[in-house]
Amino acid sequence: QVQLVESGGGLVQAGGSLRLSCAVSGGSLSSYSMAWFRQAPGKEREVVSGISWSIGSTYYTDSVKGRFTISRDNAKNSVYLQMNSLKPEDTAVYYCAARRGLIRLNGYEYDYWGQGTQVTVSS
Repeated sequence: QVQLVESGGGLVQAGGSLRLSCAVSGGSLSSYSMAWFRQAPGKEREVVSGISWSIGSTYYTDSVKGRFTISRDNAKNSVYLQMNSLKPEDTAVYYCAARRGLIRLNGYEYDYWGQGTQVTVSS
């Protein structure tokens, strides 16, 4: 059974940076496309970024383009989300998700999820 464990969340001031990590166990990361989702209180879950299993193509939602960078290290079975220039509106629980095949923007198309890590950006 594939398991995902996120880490790296925390409290940071606006303009600061955080690096989220997602460790994958029970399967080879190279077989999965990975994505980061987030959900803020009272809001729907939204996709933040994704990286494909094969050639490493990436996706970013418009609000994080130029500020966030997704990467993967298949040898370490880990995916990362480097978040720079953080804004209060980035505050949310961030989830790592995995699926076989191409990146998808709908969370329902992902098979495996982590437990989430809280990111809080103060103004």
